[in-house]
Amino acid sequence: MGESFRPKNAAELEELVKWAAAEREPLEVVGTGTKTALGRQVQGAHTLALSELKGIVDYEPSELVLTAKAGTPLAEIETLLESEGQELAFEPVDYGPVLGGEVGKGTFGGALAANLAGPRRLKAGAARDHVLGLQAVAGRGELFKAGGRVVKNVTGYDLARAFCSSWGTLAVASEITVKVAPKAAQEKTLCLFGLDGQQATNAMSAAMGSSAEVSSAAYIPPALAASVKGEFAGTQSITALRLEGIPASVEYRIGTLKRELSGFGAIDVLEADGSRKLWRSLRQLDAFTGSQTTLWRVSVAPTNAESFISGLSQDAVVLRDWAGGLLWVSDPAENDGTALREALRKCGGGHATLVRGSPTLRASAEVFQPLDPGLAALTRRLKQQFDPHGILNPGRMYPGV
Repeated sequence: MGESFRPKNAAELEELVKWAAAEREPLEVVGTGTKTALGRQVQGAHTLALSELKGIVDYEPSELVLTAKAGTPLAEIETLLESEGQELAFEPVDYGPVLGGEVGKGTFGGALAANLAGPRRLKAGAARDHVLGLQAVAGRGELFKAGGRVVKNVTGYDLARAFCSSWGTLAVASEITVKVAPKAAQEKTLCLFGLDGQQATNAMSAAMGSSAEVSSAAYIPPALAASVKGEFAGTQSITALRLEGIPASVEYRIGTLKRELSGFGAIDVLEADGSRKLWRSLRQLDAFTGSQTTLWRVSVAPTNAESFISGLSQDAVVLRDWAGGLLWVSDPAENDGTALREALRKCGGGHATLVRGSPTLRASAEVFQPLDPGLAALTRRLKQQFDPHGILNPGRMYPGV
């Protein structure tokens, strides 16, 4: 690897990318590097680190809008929002610990470029659903703005949303504007114990179909129950259902949910602090921290989760989030993702991403879900338009992209 560039403002960032484009010097784009072990190995000659491009640009609590520079620590933003009784509703997953790093070291831009969303995605949506606009530099070395107070720019692309999930392959953001949300006045989590996977799927489905307005739903199997931080950690499986809102509403909905789920066995309720601790533990992937076992992130229709899991090896351990729509799969028997993706195909389809794996596995496996021909062609066209010389995170997601 060559030099490490650390621009301090948008002008320096623009000049650096313009130079790289002119010299055809590929760049590995990172924030603080908390997710460099996730994805394919970037074929970059130099590193472009945004850790010095940080700071809050504008925050209007009454308007529920925040603009910050891309390298701003996510923890700093969350602390600021907390002081105003607000939060990022999509509560981004923190990959740092599970990849061998520390908690809270990720950046604002990194969380949005990876479209990270935590347990509340069921209610709040993905990270991209909260982006209003951004200022960024495309691979030609041109600074552009998209969104903000405007819905789209003249190209017809929703560029702010396109940036999310691009993993730095289309443009390098310098500033991003997002919607924020008031924190709920009350939070509680109803827990069911000892259910197997199919029973948990049925319980979560019943809860999501009820009038209780569940904001998060997860199933923690017995093998992981002791490693998830919370009052009920132990050897029994935990099916957790979070409810948020004003106190009177939460109490009423808890009662509704207890009646709806009375046939599923023992029920207990985590109060505010205990509830927050449990969901923070799931958001930080505590169940898989401290291990080197291969870890996959699988998106599947909740009703197909049990069928998919039955196609894995007996050694596979699976934590279910998003009411079973998101599966964190740790499987020592999985070599390159072939068997896992075959199980996914047989159950009706979905997406699988390698989160943690050896350098050899990252180099040989399809780290991100293979694209169908139509989507692959669209992806290449977008890459050509925004980064015609292929200098931004080349190969991070797919060969040639």
